[in-house]
Amino acid sequence: MKEIDKLDRQILSLLMRNAKKAYTEIAQQLYVSGGTIHVRMNKLTEAGIVKGYHLSIDPNQLGYDICAFLGIYLDKSSLYDQVAKEIEKIPEIVNAHYTTGLYNIFAKIICRDTDHLREVLHDKIQRIPGIQRTETFISLEESINRPLNILEEEDEINEVEQQQQ
Repeated sequence: MKEIDKLDRQILSLLMRNAKKAYTEIAQQLYVSGGTIHVRMNKLTEAGIVKGYHLSIDPNQLGYDICAFLGIYLDKSSLYDQVAKEIEKIPEIVNAHYTTGLYNIFAKIICRDTDHLREVLHDKIQRIPGIQRTETFISLEESINRPLNILEEEDEINEVEQQQQ
């Protein structure tokens, strides 16, 4: 694990909340130069801490009304790599985790409606060799979706004070 300092954490925290925020704006807020922010971000990217940038959208606004979680039981845990490669080919699966507990894989799936969900489950997922069975949980509402808080308590207070100025 790479060591990062207070400034790195502050930069990351601001960008995790708004990836479109200009480096110059971050620099002003943190009382450093824009070049400092640019150099720090390059180092954080090279270190593998920053893995990329993404756009967050509301799937409902695009006609995808079903968010479900899928517990996947495998015939054998040793089939994980093979099954993971197959489920990666299914665009409706937006993330998947190799887990401990009841399921070997826990996945999030986004579909247009219940017919689309049934089609994906029956025609794509349950036909993958190595999958013994699945258990589906339909999300009724997402109540929390936030970035990880990486600031120390004292840094967080200072950041709130800066935002209020």
